[in-house]
Amino acid sequence: QVQLVESGGGLVQAGGSLRLSCAASRSIFSMNVMGWYRRVPGKQRELVAEVVSSGTTNYADSVKGRFTISRDYNGNTVVLQMNSLQPEDTAVYYCNAVRNLDSFWGRGTQVTVSS
Repeated sequence: QVQLVESGGGLVQAGGSLRLSCAASRSIFSMNVMGWYRRVPGKQRELVAEVVSSGTTNYADSVKGRFTISRDYNGNTVVLQMNSLQPEDTAVYYCNAVRNLDSFWGRGTQVTVSS
């Protein structure tokens, strides 16, 4: 089992920044993929950004150039730096970890961007 705890959500004005952190209960070295997803009420959860064990990153088209995902091995965390936030980024953001065939989720953190 892997426990994931997100932090860093909140309310920000359009154009502002937020930094989300995901603390893992096990070494992130052991994860095949770690990522951030988001869900807006009434819509399916969507991938925002992910980083695979090799270090390769993938981003949703809507966040490219604005969001950056990174790994902090010392802190055993995965960070999502979100810049130039827009109202359409408002969602609950979830941390995800994939280890072998298992997928683990955090409980989510709310991000609200006001116009």
